[in-house]
Amino acid sequence: MHAPAPSSLLRRRDGHAGSRVTFIELFFDLVFVFAITQLSHALLADMSTIGVARVSVVFVAVWWVWIYTSWATSWLDPARAPVRLLLFALMLAGVVMATSVPHAFDGLGWPFALAHMLAQCGRTLFMIAALRRQRPANMRNFQRILAWLLFAAVFWIAGAALAPATRLVLWTIAIGIELVSPAVAFWVPGLGRSRTTDWDVAGAHMAERCGLFVIIALGETLILTCVTFEKAGWSLASCAALLAAFVTTAAMWWIYFDTGAERGEHAITASGDPGRLARIGYTYLHLPIIAGIVVAAVGDELVLAHPLGHADLATIVIVVGGAALFLLGALLFKCALAGRVPLSHLLGLGMLALCGTAGSLVSPLLLSAMVALTLVATAAWETASLRGVWSDRGQQQEH
Repeated sequence: MHAPAPSSLLRRRDGHAGSRVTFIELFFDLVFVFAITQLSHALLADMSTIGVARVSVVFVAVWWVWIYTSWATSWLDPARAPVRLLLFALMLAGVVMATSVPHAFDGLGWPFALAHMLAQCGRTLFMIAALRRQRPANMRNFQRILAWLLFAAVFWIAGAALAPATRLVLWTIAIGIELVSPAVAFWVPGLGRSRTTDWDVAGAHMAERCGLFVIIALGETLILTCVTFEKAGWSLASCAALLAAFVTTAAMWWIYFDTGAERGEHAITASGDPGRLARIGYTYLHLPIIAGIVVAAVGDELVLAHPLGHADLATIVIVVGGAALFLLGALLFKCALAGRVPLSHLLGLGMLALCGTAGSLVSPLLLSAMVALTLVATAAWETASLRGVWSDRGQQQEH
């Protein structure tokens, strides 16, 4: 463990207290509650292929700001005034990004792109200064990160200056650069590549931060569902749709938090290379988990708006696809950190495929109920299979 000097901006790694999530970090997260709402509304407004592509790009950009900040606060001490000011500045950038989401490909391209770039590059420069004296290896890691972010910034700027169609292409390249950079260890000519062993992230902190973001996404899903239900009015069909949406959200919570989140925290905390697990398990594999929750929220709104009749293709894809995306992300996350493939999740994905196949034959309400029951069955099987296993630290396997 590193013992920072009294003047250091870094956390003291002294057990649980050194890795706990602080109030300023929770305050920072509030911006992303609004961002998730904006992403859901943007997808609901345009579910075409182009619309989905646009929402995907801005979603990853928003996630990348949040997850990189979570990495940073795993090292930085939020009790220090400069770190708090940094988080306030990042919150402001997040506000600009969130409010720009609906029109990022119309008239608000510049605010979105500039806020994203300033957040990413500004935080990285702060990290270089904070790590310079005590963690030179990690400081060089952030120098490499800055080089990749500046490379991506060229495409963010060019995209903001051009027409929406070209903007989508250039911003896709920009976000692709940011996505691929951790996978190639931020290799830069002349600076070499980073080692995950240099990323001595606080595993418990990273696990708790991502768990809290899942809670934020699930909570925002419930809020959106309740608002839509209030507009739809009280009827038997809308009440049934609300119940199906609630059961789906509760089942998602169960699938992620019943054992997966705790086992993930144990795995990354006990690992000799927590940086590697944080990169794959939390930076990358939480993307489909959060995306699935966002898409599921849109599906709930579609079902509440038109619960009866036959489901159209867009409704089928959204309702089934959101649950499938979430379940696939949970499967990959648990496989990466626990080293096992949860058979319950494989069965759940198979059942969701059947729901999608039968979707055109049933009403949106029945389709939503089928998806909800599938997630409940997945959660129940995993819980029954792993009862007693987690207390034995995984000495048995799910059957």
